[in-house]
Amino acid sequence: MKEEQEVRVRMENVAVVLCRPKFSGNVGSVARCAKNMGIGKLVVVGGEPLDREEVLQRSTHAARDLVDTMECHEKLGDAVAGFTWLVGTTGRRGSARGPAISPREMARQMTDLSRNNRIALLFGPEDKGLSNEELRLCQTIVNIPASEAFRSLNLSHAVMILCYELFVAAAPPPAAFRPRLASSAELEGMYGHLREVLTRIGFINKQNPEYWMLHVRRLFSRVQLQAREVKILRGICRQIDWATGQPGPEPGRHSG
Repeated sequence: MKEEQEVRVRMENVAVVLCRPKFSGNVGSVARCAKNMGIGKLVVVGGEPLDREEVLQRSTHAARDLVDTMECHEKLGDAVAGFTWLVGTTGRRGSARGPAISPREMARQMTDLSRNNRIALLFGPEDKGLSNEELRLCQTIVNIPASEAFRSLNLSHAVMILCYELFVAAAPPPAAFRPRLASSAELEGMYGHLREVLTRIGFINKQNPEYWMLHVRRLFSRVQLQAREVKILRGICRQIDWATGQPGPEPGRHSG
């Protein structure tokens, strides 16, 4: 529970900042993406006047709280004044725009920073992106790799990619499923049954069956047999017993 709480706090320290967005629908889609990834703050700087109804329609009712609490500023400096780390996004490369890292590398860096710092993910207008001047305000620059055939990304798609990578990097690893392995008694019962069946059908030499069984044991030891897998193998052996007209050992017993 404590680990889950730490993850939630980190995501609450992240905000999406849209600089001069041109379409109200895109703002709504961005709100939905941010909400999906656990980000609870959306900031809009300048841009075209927003149609609130269109924003709400594209954000859906689930992200209405982000729209209701959305901050609007005329100047970028005012919008990011309270943030301690700015992450700028760019689709264009060049020495004037600074070295750029991938969204995944950004997420690794921001996971620790966002514990005690407010992080802003900055996105420029749909047609031009952030200007060089706006990128100079940022401590981290991110470029999203895309196919050479079509490198342009929709604004909400770009937001989702960065938010998703951050969410994945911040989340605790899922609890690993630990199946019950077969006990020593279950394994010995299976090996004894296998030895009898394989000897009977001539697969191993009855003069020295343990030599051949050693290789069988090594094979199964590498895969860490589960209890139910041992039951399946015992079932196969019993079917061979039935087909050959020979009674096998009783379930739960292993032959010596």
